[in-house]
Amino acid sequence: MSSEQNGVRASALEARWIKSRRSSAEGNCVELAALADGRVAMRNSRDPDGPALVYTPAEVAAFLAGAKDGEFDHLA
Repeated sequence: MSSEQNGVRASALEARWIKSRRSSAEGNCVELAALADGRVAMRNSRDPDGPALVYTPAEVAAFLAGAKDGEFDHLA
């Protein structure tokens, strides 16, 4: 497992960032990047030098499953 921790400077990661097609011009933009060790990093595209959150594949899968099931709909 790599040494990148939550809060690492996003611009310091050697990663190809992908922005959601649902991102808007109003700044509602989140980007994800696959890291070499299989983990996934997330950053706010308005702050590309800011902190990134780093998740394991299992954590991402659990979040996506919950989102698809509507578990977070009450937050929007």
